[in-house]
Amino acid sequence: MTPAKLSIACRSLYEEIFEFRFHYPLQVVPEAGSKDSLHYYLHKYRKQPPYRTPIHFDDEGIPRVWNRLTGTIYRPGYIALYAIGNVNLYLRENDPSYLEKFLKQIDWLERNVIIRDDDAAIWPHTFNMRDGAVHHKAPWLSANVQGLIISALVRAWRITRRPQLRELLAKTSKVFELDERYGGVRVEAEGHIVYTEAPGLPAPGIMDGFMRSLLGLNDLAVEMDDARIRQLFWDGVEGLEHFLPRWDYRGKWSWYSNREYLSPPSYHWVSFTLLDVLGRLTNNTRFSELAAAWNPERLSIADRLEIYGNFLWTKNHSRWRYRTWRSDRESSDAACVVPAVAAKELLRSRQQKNFGEGRQGSGCVAR
Repeated sequence: MTPAKLSIACRSLYEEIFEFRFHYPLQVVPEAGSKDSLHYYLHKYRKQPPYRTPIHFDDEGIPRVWNRLTGTIYRPGYIALYAIGNVNLYLRENDPSYLEKFLKQIDWLERNVIIRDDDAAIWPHTFNMRDGAVHHKAPWLSANVQGLIISALVRAWRITRRPQLRELLAKTSKVFELDERYGGVRVEAEGHIVYTEAPGLPAPGIMDGFMRSLLGLNDLAVEMDDARIRQLFWDGVEGLEHFLPRWDYRGKWSWYSNREYLSPPSYHWVSFTLLDVLGRLTNNTRFSELAAAWNPERLSIADRLEIYGNFLWTKNHSRWRYRTWRSDRESSDAACVVPAVAAKELLRSRQQKNFGEGRQGSGCVAR
């Protein structure tokens, strides 16, 4: 292990062991969801000191994210999330600088969209990424990214009323109709539908990305008043309800992905607050009841010790299982950062090959 890898490993272990907290500064925004609202459903009301995402802004104020496997790259989903955070701050503080930052992110998303031959608007990841047992091969799609971008664009349309944005929004739901094997993010399993954050993972996959995609579809259905989009939303809601027990740890905490490990606190807070939001939007009491049960404020001291200990055990067991310390940029094909202009051709050729051979083509290789 190189000194750089050792430093990253030590920092990760330090954060997990000594900076584990049962509180996270995230709250539900009840004003969100209606057609005249600019609010997003969640708001992070202060920065969390232990959280050290390595973010670098370019000259235009667009965030780039550093990861040891990819280096410093643009991630469309993070850019959309940053946009949403700024519009929330603008609404709360009435500071025009936040609105300016929001609109800059929207401009970037418009410039970097790919319109496929089937008229689908997509923002693929243009880098390779190892995630547990799955190796994502560029370019690959994510329902999480698509949902966040839809939510950001809906709010940009409501602010600017630019016709180009509404035309773009009309093309964003196509991928939710298509199976992940054929250029979409839709997965059917056990007679139910999920929208996958990470193509190649067995259903149900990663919970928070699935729920963010549902919120994006809800925003789009409300704005466009489209029954087809509304049905895509309800298809996903039914899938979420069916698979909900797979993410539940003893009625008190959430699992990450397909029970890979107990969720770290920040991820758990996102999951139970998103579930609470969806419970309110759909009047689904199962969602609301489990979200309330997952609220860390209800945990006893014994519960907290149990969750903390099992998080450390399951997280490090997952590391050992996949030997994540062996992964590096070279094993990910030097991150294989694909220019956006080339991504469309790669997607087209891969999609045509998969149709011809009748096999999976998510762009992921299970390891």
